[in-house]
Amino acid sequence: MQTIAELGTHTFQAVLSNSIRLFGTRPALSFVSAEPITYGEVGEKVRQLQDLLYRLGINPGDKVAIYSHSMPHWGIAYFAIVTMGAIAVPLLPDFSGKEVKACLDHAGVSFVIVSEKLMPRVPETLTALIDIRDFSIKKGTEIRSGSAPEHTNEENDTASIIYTSGTTGRSKGVELSHKNLVCNAIGGQSCQRINEYDRALSILPLSHVYEFTIGFLMFFLNGACVYYLEGIPSPRILLPALQQVRPTMMLSVPIIMEKIYRNKIRPAFTATPFREKLYRTKIGKKLLCWLAGKQLKKTFGGNLKFFGLGGSKTDTTIEEFMKDARFPYAIGYGLTETSPLVIGSTVHQSMPGWVGYAIPEVKIKIDNPDPQTGIGELLVKGPNVMKGYYNDPELTKASFTEDGWFKTGDLFMMDQKGHLAIKGRSKNMILGSSGENIYPEDIEFVLNQHPLVTESLVVEGEKASLVAYVQLDEEKIAAELKELHSKAHEKEGFAMPNLQTAVADAVSGFTDALAYKRAEILNEIKFFVNENVNKMSHIDKIERVDAFEKTASQKIKRYLYNIANRGKKDETI
Repeated sequence: MQTIAELGTHTFQAVLSNSIRLFGTRPALSFVSAEPITYGEVGEKVRQLQDLLYRLGINPGDKVAIYSHSMPHWGIAYFAIVTMGAIAVPLLPDFSGKEVKACLDHAGVSFVIVSEKLMPRVPETLTALIDIRDFSIKKGTEIRSGSAPEHTNEENDTASIIYTSGTTGRSKGVELSHKNLVCNAIGGQSCQRINEYDRALSILPLSHVYEFTIGFLMFFLNGACVYYLEGIPSPRILLPALQQVRPTMMLSVPIIMEKIYRNKIRPAFTATPFREKLYRTKIGKKLLCWLAGKQLKKTFGGNLKFFGLGGSKTDTTIEEFMKDARFPYAIGYGLTETSPLVIGSTVHQSMPGWVGYAIPEVKIKIDNPDPQTGIGELLVKGPNVMKGYYNDPELTKASFTEDGWFKTGDLFMMDQKGHLAIKGRSKNMILGSSGENIYPEDIEFVLNQHPLVTESLVVEGEKASLVAYVQLDEEKIAAELKELHSKAHEKEGFAMPNLQTAVADAVSGFTDALAYKRAEILNEIKFFVNENVNKMSHIDKIERVDAFEKTASQKIKRYLYNIANRGKKDETI
């Protein structure tokens, strides 16, 4: 496990040279189906790309964007950019052409390393394009000859300007230094030790700082090998990859585990009357979860010892299942502005409903805690906290207290041992008509317990009302309708229909039945949630959405659903 003292200086140059020296012949980066690139080969490719960037005119302080899905060459491109003194601008692969242009213009980028599939979204005005697959020039002219001169980075030099789609509606360029990122990767090892024999399977975008710092840099520091999928993580691609790589570690966002639990595991617990009765007992529940956990670990390759969850809050019900299943999970909390990790825990420390402890070198405190609940905004200080928002001194100033604490905007409570639990966003808190504090995340937790709700969101409506948006489990609803139709036909007898009219009748009849069924379900959900929350948290209106708009870390973009920006919805009660 690498320490600050062993590394010497907190720069990417120190990381690269140290890892090449210690692990030169060990595998470093690979596609699942390919032969891994060794640490020594990474160093050679970094140097070759530096020379190319230099010949194209890149100098220290210039910005170079990386716009690509995760792959071995992504990390190589990053090292090449920052170790020659330039600044990397990672762009999320799901950014639209308009978003890409806005970020490039704001950062002053004219050079982009891009994957072939995303090239059509890149503005034509750029000076140079490099294909990330083989680092070939797709646009641009070499304006000088020779090799890139040696450059020495300082710890406080800017390494990245990171643009997030965010949940506040305004993309901001978060300026992170070499020290911010490297120190955070070192501190993150307090949650899990890593060695050169570890294997990680990457399923999240490297342009998100969570995957970059914890899922790439922390592994690179310690000589482990990271494998990348050759496509989006669909079951067809992911399941064989898990069996081939047999990872010891993975990072994920909570929604992936939530879908596995709600769609596959939870229904299996109630598939028969006996199993459902067994599940309702304390011992039976633990037994079923343990059996499911054995199968789940086997599905993940059988060698998993650390499954990190971050990016958004994890449903406590899912945590309780993973704990009973003895699945090796751990929760982390952080933001892009904190490089990202602030709070984490080891697998053995994980406790449902709680995030963990502040990682080494990071200071935290709860600002102005509520006298009754202890809930207040989390403030952070440490080497992981950003330099500021690029070209936005006013926003940077507003994000810090006068004595230099970064304001996370997240509400936490802390016990006497320093164990922290997240309660929601301070900006999401709704002030009730009688002055009471209403936390929408608490209501959403109840909503998500309904068997026909896959996701939910609660916002303030007009005249201090509460509006809930829900995404329904359409497969379950359709299955229920199909069963009702078949039972109805059994009672009516069977006659060969006119197929031309039968198809039309079936489609229109099913659509009408589905609309009626949805309306019925929304009424049921509204009653369900109001029966299970306090009076001041009662839902006044409930609406269905086909799918929520989300960020790269799968957090719902709340700002799109407030009163001013509310999109078109289907049914309302």
